Amino acid sequence: MFHREGQKIILTTFFLVVAIVLLAHYFIALDWVKWTVQIASVIMLVLVLQFFRNPKRPVTPVFDEILAPVDGKIVIIDEVEEPEYFKDRRKQVSIFMSPLNVHVTRYAISGTVTYSKYHPGKYLVAWHPKSSTKNERTTVVIHTPMFGEVLYRQIAGAVARRIVNYAEEGEQVTQGADAGFIKFGSRVDLFLPLDTVINVNLDQKVIGAKTSIASVPSQDG
Repeated sequence: MFHREGQKIILTTFFLVVAIVLLAHYFIALDWVKWTVQIASVIMLVLVLQFFRNPKRPVTPVFDEILAPVDGKIVIIDEVEEPEYFKDRRKQVSIFMSPLNVHVTRYAISGTVTYSKYHPGKYLVAWHPKSSTKNERTTVVIHTPMFGEVLYRQIAGAVARRIVNYAEEGEQVTQGADAGFIKFGSRVDLFLPLDTVINVNLDQKVIGAKTSIASVPSQDG
């Protein structure tokens, strides 16, 4: 299954590859050159298909856990100042996606979208500390029953040139549902309340809509 954001690129790549294979077959005399061109073009199609894959991940929504919004690796766990919306200190958890990861963004928690804004920007490498505030990005805030407001930010990387964000203010969203897409290398930051319990570690690989990123603090004691 492939994401709808990739439909045009997949079709364009498919017809381009067919054209290259046929042209190489009829117009390149040297067999090894012909095969090299044909194999390279097929590999290009396979890479595009794997990038836009959209595996089904059924979720039973829960309100006391925040699930990973994307596939990737945890690159930041820190207490920071969030300057755009909260303007106070929050726990930040950042997930870096390589071009080989699934690039679908999924809602990490159910709730009501209270803020959704696109920011044009630069294209620093996604793991750069300033990419969170300098790169092309979208910021979305969801009001939840147990965490209060949770912010996530889609950040374009050095290769990415387009972020797709489906969140609209006032919309009720469901944990695990499709929230958007980032094309070709990127990062997603989560900004959580300071008392949130973080369930992941640095360099841990996470799976969107499956891995528990955080949970509400225990009420015991």
